[in-house]
Amino acid sequence: VQLQASGGGLVQAGGSLRLSCAASGSIFSINAMGWYRQAPGKMRVMVASITDGGSAHYADSVKGRFTISRGYAENTVYLQMNSLRSEYTAVYYCAAAPRATGWGLSNYWGQGTLVTVSS
Repeated sequence: VQLQASGGGLVQAGGSLRLSCAASGSIFSINAMGWYRQAPGKMRVMVASITDGGSAHYADSVKGRFTISRGYAENTVYLQMNSLRSEYTAVYYCAAAPRATGWGLSNYWGQGTLVTVSS
């Protein structure tokens, strides 16, 4: 599975950005897609995920601000980020969970996209 992410950039605090991720390859082997982020000097953490059935989950820190959704083509996922805060500055990674194992060490990863929120 290959994941191609896009949409990062520089935005002022309070602004919005939308990240996109398209999966290709053996997409039948995944059952969820999502986004992680890694801030400088910190661990990579999950931000939001969505199952192939459409069930979405969010980290507490982004609830009410971020919305994850799937595109018409089910191999695409979006992350709408509103009311951005400077502490959201990080590299955001698209990820997919293997159907066989779920989220964990076997995640598929896309390249990161940098989101910088200026205060």
